[in-house]
Amino acid sequence: MAKKSIRTNTHRMGTTLGEETIFEGVMRFTESLQINGKLKGEIISTGSLYIEEGAVIDADIQVASIVIAGIVNGNIIATDKLEIMTSGKVYGNIRTARLRIADGVVFKGKCEMIRDPRTVDIFSARVEKLKKTVGGV
Repeated sequence: MAKKSIRTNTHRMGTTLGEETIFEGVMRFTESLQINGKLKGEIISTGSLYIEEGAVIDADIQVASIVIAGIVNGNIIATDKLEIMTSGKVYGNIRTARLRIADGVVFKGKCEMIRDPRTVDIFSARVEKLKKTVGGV
């Protein structure tokens, strides 16, 4: 029997990394990515990330939105929303504007809710550091 995908929306998935895929490095994308395999490094995107059940991610993640049904070891910034499904496990801190956690989830870390997602630039340093830098110009 085939595994049920965690994606519930009807739009087309931009890229899928299959179950046998092992990726190491910095993954950048703009639309959407579904990971079924293993990834180690860093993920940076203005799009949506779907981590399927069975996927293992050892990376810091900066995306607009993320749905997690697999395992994530690393810190996550989701400027729009973050959802952890029942089978999801997150070992790291999270920052997001909207959060949804299902029953049975494993989450070990801190959670910070972002009040205004526009204040988070996922491609640069923390906002406090940027403000100091701009103030000195």
